[in-house]
Amino acid sequence: MSDYQKREAAVLFKGNPATLLGPEVKVGDVAPDFRVVDNGLQPVTLATDAGKIRLITVVPSLDTPVCDAMTRHFNQDVSSLPDSVAVYTISVDLPFAQKRWCGNAGIDKVQTLSDYQDRSFGLNYGLLLEGLKLLARAVYVIDENDKVVYVELVPEVTAEPNYTAALEAVKKLL
Repeated sequence: MSDYQKREAAVLFKGNPATLLGPEVKVGDVAPDFRVVDNGLQPVTLATDAGKIRLITVVPSLDTPVCDAMTRHFNQDVSSLPDSVAVYTISVDLPFAQKRWCGNAGIDKVQTLSDYQDRSFGLNYGLLLEGLKLLARAVYVIDENDKVVYVELVPEVTAEPNYTAALEAVKKLL
């Protein structure tokens, strides 16, 4: 992982500067591919939902209060979106823990995906926190042609994102 680009102090983790590994993904970029796994250990890539709008939320761990609240919030907010929108929450939590958490939390609109195997999402999207090996908190909206149309890298990993702005970015594509 040391071969990846480092971005110093792009975000704070509990008030302390954090180093991110990987390139910065910006609005207008072609979305980088990735390989994560679903709760059944099946691979999911950018192509899995090709032709759909993708709302991708990224959290360090579902077992923390802010990540829990964020995922629950998006699960409620996306309930009225059409099937042409795929909604993912990606963390490095093990798929088994994600499945258990979703069952306990009643999550049924957001698909949780795990980047635990090789951190390809974190490294390809520049979100892997060096040292901690967790993902920084972020939100991406990717259109049906794999173009990144919205990015929010939350400046403090322990803070919540701008839910309204992310959902408005999705709705503009419908």
